Amino acid sequence: MAEDCVIETRNLTKKFRDVLAVDRLNMRVKRGEIYGFLGPNGAGKTTTMKMLLGLVHPTAGEVYIERVRMTSDQVEVKKRIGYLPENVSFYSNLTPVQTLNFFCDLKGVSRDIVPHLLREVGLEKVAERKVGTFSKGMVQLLGLAQAMIGEPTIYILDEPSSGLDPRWVKVVRERIRELNRRGATILFSSHILSEVQALCHRVGVINRGRLVAEDSIENLNRRLKIRPKLWVKVRGEVPSWISNIEGVEGVEVEGDEVIITSEAERRLEIIEEMRGRGVKIADFKTLEPSLEEAFMRLLEGEE
Repeated sequence: MAEDCVIETRNLTKKFRDVLAVDRLNMRVKRGEIYGFLGPNGAGKTTTMKMLLGLVHPTAGEVYIERVRMTSDQVEVKKRIGYLPENVSFYSNLTPVQTLNFFCDLKGVSRDIVPHLLREVGLEKVAERKVGTFSKGMVQLLGLAQAMIGEPTIYILDEPSSGLDPRWVKVVRERIRELNRRGATILFSSHILSEVQALCHRVGVINRGRLVAEDSIENLNRRLKIRPKLWVKVRGEVPSWISNIEGVEGVEVEGDEVIITSEAERRLEIIEEMRGRGVKIADFKTLEPSLEEAFMRLLEGEE
């Protein structure tokens, strides 16, 4: 096992009768990183995460958490992990204080930490309100506070921003960043690829139970030959002859906007040629490669 790996799976496999949900998965999450776990619905993400937590027993293979095999000492391993499930729910008639007191008792942790946890997630002003009156974003933050009990070094978060409006997505994202700044290793799944691109050091992509890629987003784009593109907004119609300009490799037109694929050193020359031929350019910029394009390419390669 690599020294800096805090989560590692070796040929991790799970079958449900005739369905192979996870197929010989080998993933490695490095100490101190934010790792995005991606895949389409039904790819095996949630099953994998439940095996990492010891909630589902693998058919074959092993899970190691900080070099300790899950099957050899589940109690010790689980103390190191904070978990936020996708559909987190709490007793609606309890307050956040009562809820966290309950989980502190379950984990054998002093209740004295509860006010601090509520401040950490920004819920201190609603500490005595019933959870049943909370928005989904507030419930997610309470779930994150619950995961922080016991000061775990590893967090496993299943779709932490699912169903949240943009304001709460931003709040949850900042809490994740802060935990990581303090040294926590974080693995989270998400279908919001822009969020993953903004947060993660590396990603793992699972499809049909198999890990099809594991790397930084930059390296994935390089491997898949996904390059930055030139976005141009014009006044009037986009002329069809742009695709014939020397160095232009691809053109996507939508209304008065055009996205041009070319070598980096040709972009300004393309702009100048467009201007020289009478095109009125309102704006232009470079579009950096997106995780979405890499993700779709990887899945298409599996078809």
